[in-house]
Amino acid sequence: QVQLVEAGGGLVQAGASLRLSCAASGRTLSSLSMGWFRQAPGNEREFVAAMKWSDDRTIYVDSVKGRFTFSRDNAKNTAYLQMNSLKPEDTAVYWCAGQVPRKFYAYSDPSQYDYWGQGTQVTVSS
Repeated sequence: QVQLVEAGGGLVQAGASLRLSCAASGRTLSSLSMGWFRQAPGNEREFVAAMKWSDDRTIYVDSVKGRFTFSRDNAKNTAYLQMNSLKPEDTAVYWCAGQVPRKFYAYSDPSQYDYWGQGTQVTVSS
Protein backbone atom coordinates (compact mmCIF):
# COMPACT_ATOMS: atom_id res chain seq x y z
CA GLN A 1 0.00 0.00 0.00
CA VAL A 2 1.38 3.37 -1.02
CA GLN A 3 1.25 6.16 1.52
CA LEU A 4 2.24 9.78 1.07
CA VAL A 5 2.74 11.99 4.10
CA GLU A 6 3.18 15.74 3.75
CA ALA A 7 4.84 18.02 6.24
CA GLY A 8 6.17 21.54 6.37
CA GLY A 9 3.14 23.75 6.19
CA GLY A 10 2.62 26.66 8.51
CA LEU A 11 1.86 30.33 8.97
CA VAL A 12 4.34 32.78 7.48
CA GLN A 13 4.45 36.38 6.39
CA ALA A 14 4.46 37.46 2.78
CA GLY A 15 7.90 37.14 1.26
CA ALA A 16 8.92 34.23 3.46
CA SER A 17 9.78 30.70 2.41
CA LEU A 18 8.52 27.26 3.29
CA ARG A 19 9.55 23.81 2.18
CA LEU A 20 6.91 21.14 1.95
CA SER A 21 7.95 17.53 2.04
CA CYS A 22 6.15 14.43 0.81
CA ALA A 23 7.50 11.18 2.24
CA ALA A 24 6.47 7.99 0.50
CA SER A 25 6.21 4.43 1.66
CA GLY A 26 5.15 1.33 -0.19
CA ARG A 27 6.65 2.38 -3.50
CA THR A 28 9.69 4.27 -4.70
CA LEU A 29 8.87 7.82 -5.74
CA SER A 30 11.09 7.54 -8.79
CA SER A 31 8.59 5.07 -10.23
CA LEU A 32 5.78 7.61 -9.99
CA SER A 33 5.07 10.92 -11.61
CA MET A 34 4.45 13.33 -8.78
CA GLY A 35 2.31 16.39 -8.44
CA TRP A 36 1.53 19.13 -5.98
CA PHE A 37 -1.96 20.58 -5.80
CA ARG A 38 -3.58 23.19 -3.61
CA GLN A 39 -7.04 24.33 -2.68
CA ALA A 40 -8.02 27.63 -1.14
CA PRO A 41 -11.38 28.08 0.59
CA GLY A 42 -14.14 28.44 -1.96
CA ASN A 43 -11.90 27.39 -4.83
CA GLU A 44 -11.40 24.18 -6.74
CA ARG A 45 -8.29 22.10 -6.31
CA GLU A 46 -5.56 23.68 -8.41
CA PHE A 47 -2.51 22.18 -10.06
CA VAL A 48 0.73 23.68 -8.75
CA ALA A 49 3.65 21.60 -10.02
CA ALA A 50 4.53 18.18 -11.37
CA MET A 51 7.55 16.01 -11.96
CA LYS A 52 7.51 13.24 -14.58
CA TRP A 53 8.81 9.90 -13.43
CA SER A 54 10.89 9.09 -16.50
CA ASP A 55 13.03 12.20 -16.82
CA ASP A 56 12.33 14.34 -13.73
CA ARG A 57 11.00 17.06 -16.00
CA THR A 58 9.17 19.64 -13.91
CA ILE A 59 6.16 21.70 -14.84
CA TYR A 60 4.70 24.63 -12.91
CA VAL A 61 1.56 26.67 -13.01
CA ASP A 62 2.38 30.18 -14.21
CA SER A 63 1.56 31.80 -10.86
CA VAL A 64 4.41 29.98 -9.08
CA LYS A 65 7.06 29.87 -11.80
CA GLY A 66 10.32 31.29 -10.54
CA ARG A 67 9.20 31.05 -6.92
CA PHE A 68 8.50 27.34 -6.34
CA THR A 69 10.86 24.46 -7.00
CA PHE A 70 9.92 20.79 -7.11
CA SER A 71 12.67 18.32 -6.23
CA ARG A 72 13.03 14.73 -5.19
CA ASP A 73 15.52 12.88 -2.98
CA ASN A 74 15.47 9.26 -4.09
CA ALA A 75 17.61 8.12 -1.18
CA LYS A 76 14.99 9.45 1.25
CA ASN A 77 12.06 8.56 -1.02
CA THR A 78 10.81 12.06 -0.43
CA ALA A 79 9.66 14.86 -2.70
CA TYR A 80 9.89 18.53 -1.84
CA LEU A 81 8.24 21.75 -2.85
CA GLN A 82 10.43 24.71 -2.01
CA MET A 83 8.25 27.80 -1.89
CA ASN A 84 9.96 31.19 -1.91
CA SER A 85 8.61 34.72 -2.00
CA LEU A 86 5.27 33.51 -0.71
CA LYS A 87 2.23 35.65 -1.33
CA PRO A 88 -1.13 35.77 0.47
CA GLU A 89 -2.72 34.22 -2.60
CA ASP A 90 -0.60 31.11 -2.02
CA THR A 91 -2.66 30.41 1.09
CA ALA A 92 -4.26 26.98 0.68
CA VAL A 93 -4.16 23.36 1.70
CA TYR A 94 -1.40 21.67 -0.27
CA TRP A 95 -1.35 18.01 -1.28
CA CYS A 96 1.24 15.86 -2.92
CA ALA A 97 0.03 13.15 -5.25
CA GLY A 98 1.51 10.21 -7.13
CA GLN A 99 0.59 8.99 -10.58
CA VAL A 100 1.39 5.53 -11.87
CA PRO A 101 3.02 5.89 -15.30
CA ARG A 102 0.49 5.72 -18.11
CA LYS A 103 0.33 6.29 -21.83
CA PHE A 104 -0.90 9.86 -21.56
CA TYR A 105 0.80 11.93 -18.90
CA ALA A 106 -2.01 14.01 -17.44
CA TYR A 107 0.06 16.05 -15.01
CA SER A 108 -2.50 18.73 -14.14
CA ASP A 109 -5.63 16.60 -13.77
CA PRO A 110 -6.10 15.54 -10.15
CA SER A 111 -8.42 12.70 -11.17
CA GLN A 112 -5.47 11.05 -12.94
CA TYR A 113 -3.45 10.71 -9.74
CA ASP A 114 -3.56 7.44 -7.88
CA TYR A 115 -2.17 8.32 -4.47
CA TRP A 116 -2.69 11.35 -2.25
CA GLY A 117 -1.28 12.65 0.97
CA GLN A 118 -3.37 14.06 3.78
CA GLY A 119 -2.66 17.69 2.95
CA THR A 120 -0.87 20.43 4.82
CA GLN A 121 -2.06 23.99 5.45
CA VAL A 122 -0.03 26.91 4.19
CA THR A 123 -1.12 30.36 5.36
CA VAL A 124 0.61 33.51 4.17
CA SER A 125 -0.24 36.74 5.94
CA SER A 126 0.13 40.14 4.34
